[in-house]
Amino acid sequence: MMDLFQKLTPFVLDTLKEYNIKATFFCVGENIKKNPHLFERILEEGHQVGNHTYNHLKGWITTDEEYLENIEKCQHLTKSKLFRPPYGRAKKSQLKTLYPNYEIIMWDVLTGDFDLSLSPEKCYKNTIENTENGSIIVFHDNIKAIPRVTYALPKAIAYLLAKNYRFEVL
Repeated sequence: MMDLFQKLTPFVLDTLKEYNIKATFFCVGENIKKNPHLFERILEEGHQVGNHTYNHLKGWITTDEEYLENIEKCQHLTKSKLFRPPYGRAKKSQLKTLYPNYEIIMWDVLTGDFDLSLSPEKCYKNTIENTENGSIIVFHDNIKAIPRVTYALPKAIAYLLAKNYRFEVL
């Protein structure tokens, strides 16, 4: 079976290249280890990377020590000061420890691409209806997101560019 990263990430990168857009990829360390060629492509094409833990841990049910060690393990690969907690959640104690060394990045537009019950059209609608100046939009590059991302990402980019939005890395 093809690794999920190998299927959708090239599509996302190709789409971004087509529109000459740079993005920030919050990377899970184990995906970087499994797919170093894709991680290198992300960097070579001028995109920003951020730390998303090594194993996509749920901080709120993980000990502080284990969570912070997992982030540090991913940090050796990403070498980025940007961090996004998986699921947008972590314990206050974890975030307090991270703040001096990382810029914690959240979002304001969650496309819903991971939701198997959501149609690709609704994912697109979520994106364009909730985006405003300064928005941080989250798309995922995992196997369950494929039908929604492949439909919504190019359409959303085209729509937002037509509305004179600019895309910037963090």
